[in-house]
Amino acid sequence: MDVILPCLDEAEALPWVIERVPSGWRPIVVDNGSTDGSAGIAERLGALVVTEPRRGFGAACHAGLLAATADIVCFCDCDASLDPSLLPHLVDAVREGASDLVVGRRRPADGAWPAHARLGNAVVARMLRGRTGARIRDIGPMRSARREDLLGLGLTDRRSGYPLEMVVRAAAAGWRIDEVDVPYHPRVGASKVTGTWRGTWTAVRDMASVLRQPATRTRARSAGGNR
Repeated sequence: MDVILPCLDEAEALPWVIERVPSGWRPIVVDNGSTDGSAGIAERLGALVVTEPRRGFGAACHAGLLAATADIVCFCDCDASLDPSLLPHLVDAVREGASDLVVGRRRPADGAWPAHARLGNAVVARMLRGRTGARIRDIGPMRSARREDLLGLGLTDRRSGYPLEMVVRAAAAGWRIDEVDVPYHPRVGASKVTGTWRGTWTAVRDMASVLRQPATRTRARSAGGNR
């Protein structure tokens, strides 16, 4: 398995995150303009480091997807708020053919998720359910799917709307989408998004623009697994 870890100045959190990647899985750290030496730390810890100069969460995620080679890929934040050792729980259903996309539903510890960020996420998730019927309650960054299937979705957002666009297009393509509860801890270091009202508003705006776009048909899923 390949684990895609979008990274912007996460030098403090990286050792814990990479250490928690399951044994035999490959961490792919996508450096998105870090100035704190994150790329060098990741490289020394054995991760594949990909450089994505264009700023944006979606840009980093997609660069990691293009660099991945495993049949099934996972995404996880690189700030120690989510534990990569839990990723096998998201992969099992995809590997067995029971799900096409599994998203980690964040269950926050005290202080892990500011109220304004939780509210913004809940509003977007409700809009998503209304548009697609997908039973998703969290637009969470931890997820798992088959790489070729994800590439077939033709994802175009390169900002905060990338995770939402993935679910919207997957639902339009008839994917089986499921959620798995995952613990959500206070992140290490300052948040670039949910730590401020402005960051949260930017993320919600990006996601709302995704929901305003017309549904797009995508090519069929690959033949891997029990479909």
